[in-house]
Order: sequence, then C-alpha cells, then structure tokens
Amino acid sequence: METRLPGRDLTLDHLKEISQWVSSVLDLDHLLELIIETATRMMRAKASSLLLLDRKTRKLYFKVAIGERKEEVRKFEINLGQGIAGIVAEKGEPLLIPDVTKDPRWYKQISESIGFETRSIACVPMKMGEETIGVVEIIDKEDGSAIKNEDMNILTVFAELASLAISNARKIDQVQKENRELKEELWKKYQIVGESAALQQVLSDALKVANSKTSTLILGESGTGKELLARLIHNAGPRKDKPLIILNCAALPETLLEAELFGYEKGAFTGAIARRVGKFELADQGTLLLDEIGEMSQGMQAKLLGVLQEGVFYRVGGSSPISVDVRIISATNRDIEQEVAAGRFREDLFYRLNVVKLHLPPLRERKEDISLLANYFLNVFKEEKGYPQLSISKAAMEKITEYDWPGNVRELRNAIERAVVMGNGREVLPEDLPISTAKAGNAALQVGLTLKEAEDRFKKEFITMNLKHTRGNRTKAAQVMGIQRTYLSRLVSKYGIQEI
Repeated sequence: METRLPGRDLTLDHLKEISQWVSSVLDLDHLLELIIETATRMMRAKASSLLLLDRKTRKLYFKVAIGERKEEVRKFEINLGQGIAGIVAEKGEPLLIPDVTKDPRWYKQISESIGFETRSIACVPMKMGEETIGVVEIIDKEDGSAIKNEDMNILTVFAELASLAISNARKIDQVQKENRELKEELWKKYQIVGESAALQQVLSDALKVANSKTSTLILGESGTGKELLARLIHNAGPRKDKPLIILNCAALPETLLEAELFGYEKGAFTGAIARRVGKFELADQGTLLLDEIGEMSQGMQAKLLGVLQEGVFYRVGGSSPISVDVRIISATNRDIEQEVAAGRFREDLFYRLNVVKLHLPPLRERKEDISLLANYFLNVFKEEKGYPQLSISKAAMEKITEYDWPGNVRELRNAIERAVVMGNGREVLPEDLPISTAKAGNAALQVGLTLKEAEDRFKKEFITMNLKHTRGNRTKAAQVMGIQRTYLSRLVSKYGIQEI
C-alpha cells in the first residue's frame, strides 16, 4: 500500500485551488498575484517575482514581486539576455543557480541597489505555445537551505498556470474586442449613404487607397463623415483585422497629447503610477487616425514629424526606442494648405501626411443625397423609438432638402432624431425640425471680410445655434458638433459667446 506524504497532499490541494482560480477569476493582475503568493508560500521562498517580456523594447518588467523589497524591485527592468531572468527569457530554458556569487551570469545590481542579499535563484520560463512571454523566479529559502530540483518542478507548474491565466485573459480580451468591432461594423456599415456623383467618386478613391500603406489626408467640413471614411479605408484593406485607433488632436493640450500618442513610463510625471501604452503602440500593424490634425500645436507637429521620419519613438520618460508598423490617416476641417501658407502648420509634415488627399463634399454640394439620408435616419430612429409607421411629410421633406445643413450629415441625423422624439409619432411635420428656413451662414458671407474673419464668424454662429438647440447644455452641444466639451468651452471663451 502506497504511503502518501502530508506535504504532497498539501501541494495537490494548492494546485487544485489555483486551477479553479485560473478559470474563475477575471481580474488578471489579482490572479497573477495569487499564483505567485501561493508559489512563494508553498516553496517557503524569501522572495519571488513574475516578469513579463515587452517584445517592442526587448525588456523584462516586474509584473508581480513578493518579498520585503517588493516595491523597490518593481522599479527595475532587465534587458533580454541580461542576468539569470534575461537569459531564461531569451533561451526559453530553466536555470537553477545554487550560488549566484560563483556564477558570472548573475546580474547583481538589483540586489545591491535595494540591499537584498541573494544566495541562490531558480528561474523558469513562461510560455505561450513556442513563444516565451516571461519568467517566474524564486530567491533563497526562508530557512537558508538550498533550492533543489524538486523545487524547479513545482515552480514550472506555477509558471504554466500563470501562462495559462494570461493566455485565457488575452483570448477573452480578443473575443470582446472582436464583438465590439463587429457591432460597430454592423452599425456603421451602411452609414455612408448617398448616390451623388461627388460622394461616389470619394468612395471609389478611398477603396483604391485602402490596399496600400499610403498616408492619407481626409478633408471636409465638420459632420461630413471623415471618421467614417477612415473606417472604410481601414476595413477595406489588409489591416482590417488589426486595430483602428482614433485620436482627436484638438481634445488635449500638447503635454497630454504627447502622452496619449507615445505612452509613458511609470513615474514619468505626477500621476503616472504605472506604464501606459500610447496610441502608436496600440495601432501596431493597424491604422492610426489623427482626427483634427489641423489643431495640433507646432511643438507636437515637430515631434510627430520626427516619428514619421525616423520610424521610432520613445515613451514619455522612457529611453528605449520603440518601432511599430502603423498606417497613418489624418483628417481636418481646416483649409490645411492655407494653414501651411500662414505658417501655422509645418510644410514638411503636410507633405508627409498628404500623399493621397480625399475631400468629402458638404451636403449642400450633394443635395440629391439629403432625402436618402433623411429616410435612412428615419428608419433607424422610428424602429428605435417604437414608431414603425412613421413617415416624413412632403412639406417637411421640402424643408429638409432646401436647408443648407452647415452641420452636414451629423446635423441632419440629430434633426431627424429630434423630430422623431418630439413629433406626433405618425408623421414628421415641418415644425418638428429644429432648423430655420433661412439660409445658414449668410452673416459670414460678406465682402470685405478676410477668410479667417468669415471662418470665425461662422464658428461663433454655429456654436451659438447648437447651444440654443441644446438649451445651453455644452455636453450635448459638443456631441452634436463632434468635438470634446473642453474644446467647446475654449471656443465659447474665445468668441465671447454668452451663456444660453
């Protein structure tokens, strides 16, 4: 009859417990902490760590650290191939070092920096398929005894459990991401509505450029659908299964915009309590849309140009160069060539972004599409609001088609939604539409004004109109205009618009 040792039963109980955690705990950080804490307790180690490999920087960073110096340890990074952990990560093979003082591969700077005396170390790789994604290591035994081969077997099991937890978390993230993208695609797929020759030409050109990596500049007034056209280019090309990352350059001041674009390291500035990946890294192998590029400051323009020229960048507070493969699409409602001529936008950056230029025409230049769009939005909102028999009256449609729509498709969409909500539920009437029969923008069209003066006057009138429409609610007005609320507040102050 086989004699079972109490220690063996305890080990099996711990492994069963952790196996349940792997399948039930959704918080990956918490799960990894539990796994390493349990490994440390079972193996009676003085300290232990889980390090993950950043493939872009080729560095290992401490994801989990256990021991009396754990907070100090987390500040360090290890190069791939450096020290015991770096060698294990590079070669994918475990190492047991009984006496580190006699091993030239030992990287002693971390231990000496934090005042932690180390004698022995055991380190095993974490793998996902054939790829090494990190390492798990223990340092010394609490009772001073040597780490043994049996300990390596247990440590390997914990490394496999940690790898499985990370793999499961990534699969869940990927499924959720695909579900979100599928819902977005189903919703957005038919939103470029129109049969006009002007729109069809733009769509034809967009499909031509979709199969290349060529930088594309999309021009058009606010609300014409520039972001939607960028999505079409991305989804119609070979990068469609990779991320499309969108950044509104007008929404953030220069310092925050730099951090959003390039990411930052822990401690790079006040509030940077952990490393954060930037939009460029998130868009690796995919597409980065820089919306409102015309609002970017001169300083930020220079930094962006440097990245486009050199092909590498650094996280804020970081010293390791990062290289990514990103397709750049930019968009603006400004007359960007005039901005270049006026010295407000760098000419060299303009040429980098403007390899292919697409111009989305405003609604007033494709009047034949207005009724199609109106009926499309009506079908969306009448089903959503529960009015299946709702239609647009002839008088209301005449008012819709005669209006110039300075806010373009976005304004038309919001007008139809408002008419559906505020109408009688049977037929959209002219009075249900939040638009004036007067031609929009006439006050800005006066001989003697410079283009900048006319532009400013139009912006002031347009913002005032939207604020009145939302009864002074800046958040809703910003959503209608497709800008950030903070940017709207700056424009309200700039143009001296009174509270409504």
